[in-house]
Amino acid sequence: MDRLNYINSGNAAYINSLYEAYQQDPESVDYGWQKFFEGFQFGQDNAPAAGVSSPETSGHLFKEINVMNMINGYRSRGHLFTKTNPVRERRKYFPGKELETFGLSDADLDTVFNAGVEVGLGPAKLRDIRDLLEQTYCQSIGAEYTYIRNPIKLKWFEDRMEKKRNTPSFTAEQKKQMLSKLNEAVVFENFLGTKFLGQKRFSLEGAESLIPALDSVVKKGSELGIEEFIIGMAHRGRLNVLTNIMEKTYKEVFSEFEGKNYDSSQPFGGDVKYHLGYSTDVETAEGKKVHLSLCPNPSHLEAVDPVVEGITRSKIDFKYDGDHSKIAPILIHGDASVAGQGIVYEVLQMEKLDGYSTGGTIHLVINNQIGFTTNYKDARSSTYCTDVAKTVLSPVFHVNGDDVEALAYVVNLAMEYR
Repeated sequence: MDRLNYINSGNAAYINSLYEAYQQDPESVDYGWQKFFEGFQFGQDNAPAAGVSSPETSGHLFKEINVMNMINGYRSRGHLFTKTNPVRERRKYFPGKELETFGLSDADLDTVFNAGVEVGLGPAKLRDIRDLLEQTYCQSIGAEYTYIRNPIKLKWFEDRMEKKRNTPSFTAEQKKQMLSKLNEAVVFENFLGTKFLGQKRFSLEGAESLIPALDSVVKKGSELGIEEFIIGMAHRGRLNVLTNIMEKTYKEVFSEFEGKNYDSSQPFGGDVKYHLGYSTDVETAEGKKVHLSLCPNPSHLEAVDPVVEGITRSKIDFKYDGDHSKIAPILIHGDASVAGQGIVYEVLQMEKLDGYSTGGTIHLVINNQIGFTTNYKDARSSTYCTDVAKTVLSPVFHVNGDDVEALAYVVNLAMEYR
C-alpha cells in the first residue's frame, strides 16, 4: 500500500467520497487515509470554540492534507537529510524538505493543524509538528521503514521513534559503560598500532563505536531472554571484538602477533590471527550470563553469513526446541561487501523460509566509505550499501558513527523489534 497515494488526489469531491466511505467502514479506505480521518475527527471533536481556523473550510482542509503529506514525507525520505556522515557532507537530494515542497509556507507556521494528532501532539502548530519530525528523522539517526507492509509494525516504529523523537535518554551508569567500552576499543587499537607497527591487524580505527554497540546488543538481548549469540564478521575490527566483546585475553592476542609456540598435541589450523574464532561465556554489567560464539572465517568476504545462520538454526532446532527467542545471530559487514557480494542476497532470501528462518538477524554495517581502493560511487548503483535489505522488507537505520549514544539507542530498538 502506497502511504503517499493521496498526494495527487486533492479535489474536494474525491476527498468527500473517501470520508463518507470511511464513516461507513474505516477499513474500506487505505491506512494513510484512515489515520488522516482519525486525526480530522479528533480535531473536530476537541477543537476549542474560538482561536483555531475551522477545518471545515476547503482551503484549510487542503492545508491539512499538505501537513499529512509533510509528515509522511519526513517518515519516508527524512533519512536522506540526516547528519549521519562524520567525514563528508551528504549528497543533495531533490525534492528537499522545505515547506514549499509540501504546499506550505512560513505563513503557516503558527497555524494549528489537526494533523498533529498523527505524530502524537494533538492539534498543534505547524512549527511544532515540523520540529518533532526534524528531531526524529533528520539528526544522527536515519530511519528507513515505511515500505514495511504490516500496519501494526509501522505503527510500532512510528510510536517508538516519534514519542522519544529518536533522542537517547540513558542513565549516568549506562553512559559510563558505553564510555568504558569505547575507551577499551580506542586504547587497544592505539597500542597495536604502536607496539606492532606495520603488522596486518585490520584496524577498527574510526569505527570504534562498534564495540559499545555490540555490548548494548548483548545487554539488551539478555534482558529480553536471549541466552546465546552467534556472531559472524570479516577481518576489520575482529581483534578488537575478540578482546573487548568475546573477552579473549590480551596475552593470547599479543602472542599471536609475536609468534606463538603451539602445543603439538593440540589441534592447530595455522590460520592468521584475524581469521580465528572464539567461544566464551560473558556476564553483562547487570549480572546476566550469555554465551557468545564468534565464527572463524576466511578472507572471502561474507562467506561466513550462511555459516552463522546455519549454526543458529541448528541450535534453535536441537538445543532450544524451536524457540527463536533464546538465540540470535549477529552479522557484521563492510559497506562494499554487503552491497557487492551475491551471498548476502542469497542468505537474505532464506529469511522467511520455514526450513531456514532464525527469528531475525542483527546486521551491523561498518561504513568506511571505500572498498579497498574503490570509491562508493564506483562500487554500487543503489543509494545505500544496505538497500539489499529492502528485498525482505527489513527496516534499516543509518547512524552517525561518532554518536555512540544514538548507535546504542538504535541497536536496542532493533533488538526490541526482533
